[in-house]
Amino acid sequence: MRIKTGIFVLLSLFSCSLLKAQNKMTSTDSEIKVLVLFNTEHGGTYKMAKEMAAGIEKLPGAKAVLKQVPRIKPLENEVKQDFANIPYATIDELPEYDGIAFGSAVHFGNMSADMRYFLDQSVGLWTAHKLEGKPATVFMSAGSGAGREGAILSFWNTLAVHGMTIISPGIMGTSEIDKSIPQGNTVFGASSLAAAVDGNRPSKGELHIASLQGHALAKAAKGYQLTKKDIPPLSASPASGSPKPGRIEAKLKALNIQLPDAPAPVGNYKPFRISGKQVFINQIALKAGKVEHPGMIDREVTEEQAKQATRQTLLNILAVLKQAAGGDLDKVKQAVQLTGFFYTAAGYTKHAVLMNEASNLLVEILGESGMHTRATLGASSLPMNSAVEIQAIFELE
Repeated sequence: MRIKTGIFVLLSLFSCSLLKAQNKMTSTDSEIKVLVLFNTEHGGTYKMAKEMAAGIEKLPGAKAVLKQVPRIKPLENEVKQDFANIPYATIDELPEYDGIAFGSAVHFGNMSADMRYFLDQSVGLWTAHKLEGKPATVFMSAGSGAGREGAILSFWNTLAVHGMTIISPGIMGTSEIDKSIPQGNTVFGASSLAAAVDGNRPSKGELHIASLQGHALAKAAKGYQLTKKDIPPLSASPASGSPKPGRIEAKLKALNIQLPDAPAPVGNYKPFRISGKQVFINQIALKAGKVEHPGMIDREVTEEQAKQATRQTLLNILAVLKQAAGGDLDKVKQAVQLTGFFYTAAGYTKHAVLMNEASNLLVEILGESGMHTRATLGASSLPMNSAVEIQAIFELE
């Protein structure tokens, strides 16, 4: 009898511990954070944003964060507006959220200039694939309502280029709203007829659809949170088998150098091109989706910072070269040519000193195979305000 009682007590204690652990995991794993990012002048879009946030938080464990898009031009009497205390967002924080609702007034059949300018700063997020797969939705406020559907569809273009998953309300909730007054809602996203003659906008129906749309976004964000995981770069070794690292990989490890993910193209071109056995590569000083030490050398960028940017550019070239070589840098027979372009003023003469940073690093990694011919040039500007661009030619085995 004592043995049975002891076993029962042990099982009870184990069950309680397991239940507590499960509850802890559930409470932590179920929390999602959704950004409601809006731009408003008279407060109509802000009211829609608040209802969108309320719909998001109807999903257990979901938290809505309201933020504004920074303004190009200060808004007159903004301090007196209800939304004056809502903080401004930065472009770099967008990847932190499990989903994003974008809200804007309709300006000439498109998003507002403030929203457009904000999203135009997301090139770094795009090149680093930071928003891919993330759920997104759009809501808008239009004066007369003219062009509101076209504006939402136009807004979608930017989100689609980022690879975001677009959530639309469809016809959800339309049977529950007052049809005796004009309603601004569309199947693409909630909207409000701000200048409707009946006044008091957004209407209850428009706010209701915004709430449902927010709830739909939260559910999609929950699914995104449960399924997202880091995607290995193309150069990653296959999961099956554990091949021994090659000579160059061992050298990189000895030098405590980890190659970055190869930067993705930001236009209609390829990161490398193989012709015969030669590989042609061009790179700038991108690091984690941003240009490292941007600006003119000896003006905004010091010589030491320019050397760091040159080193980063060479590492980007090697990351792309690894892709071109099928993930094995030992297949690189030799370096052929490096051509360095440096963003400098007329009269600058230390191009070779800066380029030595790339040449020395390449030889240190590849050994004798890294010896190459070289040219260095000054440039009045470079893409994305990078201080450095390097063109490289290699020969494969």
